[in-house]
Amino acid sequence: MSETRLTVPEMSCDACVATVAGALEALPGVTAVDVDLDTKLVRVEHDGAGPAPAELRSAVEDRGYEVAGCEVL
Repeated sequence: MSETRLTVPEMSCDACVATVAGALEALPGVTAVDVDLDTKLVRVEHDGAGPAPAELRSAVEDRGYEVAGCEVL
């Protein structure tokens, strides 16, 4: 299992959380998404063959949110 953390500073409400989480959960290989609205951090768990960081970033940005940081753990 791999984990990637995204920083999405424009999230401001529960609807934002649902939109970002839904975009990421729809990607093949994603097993869990945890969004912390207070810290603006999104934790994405995915299998080893799961989406690349660029794919995660694109999924969020395609929904209209800027990704300010992306860290693979």
